[in-house]
Amino acid sequence: MATHSSPINPLARNRVSARIGAIAESATLAVDAKAKALIAAGRPVIGFGAGEPDFPTPDYIVEAAIAACREPKWHRYTPAGGLPALKEAIAAKTARDSGYEVAPNQILVTNGGKQALYNAFATLLDPGDEVILPAPYWTTYPESIRLAGGKPVVVLTDETSGYRASIEQLEAALTPATKALVFVSPSNPTGAVYSPQMVKAIGEWALAKGIWVITDEIYEHLVYGDAVFSSIPTLVPELADRCVVINGVAKTYAMTGWRVGWMIAPADVTKAATNLQSHATSNVANVSQIAALAAVSGNLDAVDHMRVAFDRRRTLMVDLLNGIPGVNCPLPEGAFYAYASVVELLGKSIDGTVANSSSDLAAIILDKAEVAVVPGEAFGTPGFFRLSYATSDENITEGISRMHKLLASATD
Repeated sequence: MATHSSPINPLARNRVSARIGAIAESATLAVDAKAKALIAAGRPVIGFGAGEPDFPTPDYIVEAAIAACREPKWHRYTPAGGLPALKEAIAAKTARDSGYEVAPNQILVTNGGKQALYNAFATLLDPGDEVILPAPYWTTYPESIRLAGGKPVVVLTDETSGYRASIEQLEAALTPATKALVFVSPSNPTGAVYSPQMVKAIGEWALAKGIWVITDEIYEHLVYGDAVFSSIPTLVPELADRCVVINGVAKTYAMTGWRVGWMIAPADVTKAATNLQSHATSNVANVSQIAALAAVSGNLDAVDHMRVAFDRRRTLMVDLLNGIPGVNCPLPEGAFYAYASVVELLGKSIDGTVANSSSDLAAIILDKAEVAVVPGEAFGTPGFFRLSYATSDENITEGISRMHKLLASATD
């Protein structure tokens, strides 16, 4: 007698794959979205969550995009890896700005820096490969590593070292499964900048250990005071064959919404990543690529103007933050973020509500002071806040003053 197996109940299966279900929402975008929703509802929220310049994209870049819109050839598919003219311009810009000589076939133009990171990790990592990741880290790094089947190995830093990882810490995190190191200077979220000597030493260490370095240079032009940007493959040329550089136009040219980034890697890695992108998204929008071409081919006057404003705002924000009892914030050397410790405020009652974590405290501040900050849990270091000073002096003064008024009421 024939037997029949029971039909599979589709409702018994997970609706979302375990791989995607494990991804956390971008905390920075979530905070920014919540702040904007409250503003739209009529509440006077001041947002310090978004990591984007508050300046408009320079006019000459916008005009290049307008002209491209009218050109029928840009209404069609173009090469998945990027417009040849843009790749040539990126190579020239890279040589100009960091002294790193690369060929166009080493460059893949992507939909923002996030896709460049995802492409890099997906191309380099096999399941189980470990990636050393100094913390505090930008929220996307560990998620991209996990999506590629890799395992982030977190190296904790704090304000006592200026949020910089030492060779000794990196060595302690090294195992036979280590495939790569994520290196970021200037840093999001801390604003830390490694000295040229430290950059060189870390590059030489990675070279000696035979591991890859994925270095995010998106904030290369936003450094202040005596700090200087250094590109790791420039200082350690022998590392170039095991190095991936991530960059884009978002921060330098106030073009976050245009979504143009790129990765620079050895030609074979770039070719493999281009194959991946050909099936994922194909080419970046042509109008955005033409805008990026105008940006990287032009001068750096726009970022020079922004840097002066950011420099002023960083000192204003940090001075005001350090005036709040229980808040400790070192002066950032790069990017446009302040990373403040709020550990002393945890466990205290704030206007009748106890904050047991920095996430709790951020929620209290948003609710009672109408100020949006990103808690340190998003960056792998609970007990901290990241605040973007890519906003007006007036917003900084008003927002931190509201925080001060609220947090000064903290009681045990």
